[in-house]
Amino acid sequence: MAEKIATREAYGDALVEFGAKYENLVVLDADLAEATKTVKFKKAYPDRFFDCGIAEGNMVAVAAGLATAGMIPFASSFAMFTAGRAFEQIRNAIGYPHLNVKIGATHAGITVGEDGATHQCLEDLGTMRTIPGMTILNPADAVEARAAVEAAILLDGPCYLRFGRYAVPVIHDSASFRFTVGKGLPLAAGKDVTLVATGIMVSMALEARELLKADGIDAAVIDIHTIKPLDKELILKAAAETGAIVTAEEHNVIGGLGSAVAEAVSEGCPVPVLRVGVEDVFGCSGKVPALLEKFGLTPSHIAFMAKEAVKKKR
Repeated sequence: MAEKIATREAYGDALVEFGAKYENLVVLDADLAEATKTVKFKKAYPDRFFDCGIAEGNMVAVAAGLATAGMIPFASSFAMFTAGRAFEQIRNAIGYPHLNVKIGATHAGITVGEDGATHQCLEDLGTMRTIPGMTILNPADAVEARAAVEAAILLDGPCYLRFGRYAVPVIHDSASFRFTVGKGLPLAAGKDVTLVATGIMVSMALEARELLKADGIDAAVIDIHTIKPLDKELILKAAAETGAIVTAEEHNVIGGLGSAVAEAVSEGCPVPVLRVGVEDVFGCSGKVPALLEKFGLTPSHIAFMAKEAVKKKR
């Protein structure tokens, strides 16, 4: 049984770790440090932590100012409050001048659970994709989350990092893992269909592969931790080799990974693309396992969609 760790926990730990390595790293939060786990950085480096209160737009503007002074600011809050409430400030104060600000967005997706639809951000990948020059990282597990934080630090320009509240399986080996912005990770080879997943859905895609194997379907699996820039070369190679793709994401099927992959495939190598995600509806309050089942974010539903995609092959 794989160890399970929430990526928000890994985010907090990584900030502390890299705070020692990069002295110009600073962290801002909007009165949610205990939940976002930036409280760990606050305790380790109190003089480099700034609580901006319940004022996310102001936090983003402060982060922009710190970036112009040579700092590497991580502005942290729930995904709904960063990509949602502070969208205008992110667009105009960070994206437009292309400042070196990192947005640490936690509690993304329906796995916020009982907090309900108002806090279950299913639109953030879509809104952030529309900002020119914005890099978007959505790690699959704690190992990938740690690596994504340092990759963002080393990246010159705005970056949106998506983390979750729910503990998910650790699928990568920390000793050998290498993270490259903009490059997807082939996790398993296959000839009949490719499962392209991001975030918590990567481990589910691996489980779906085993279910498909029992039905005689050989599925490839790709981990896309960088939503933008998308690894189009890898996606098109997979499309050519397997002839069908299923995307999987804890996000609205509109605007996120599924949309990005469909756009790339339609332009470069047209094959059937089916999308697993939340079907353009709001979330609802409930226990996480029940919500995942309700919205079809499960290995069995990925496997079902893969079978449908194979049927559509020419």
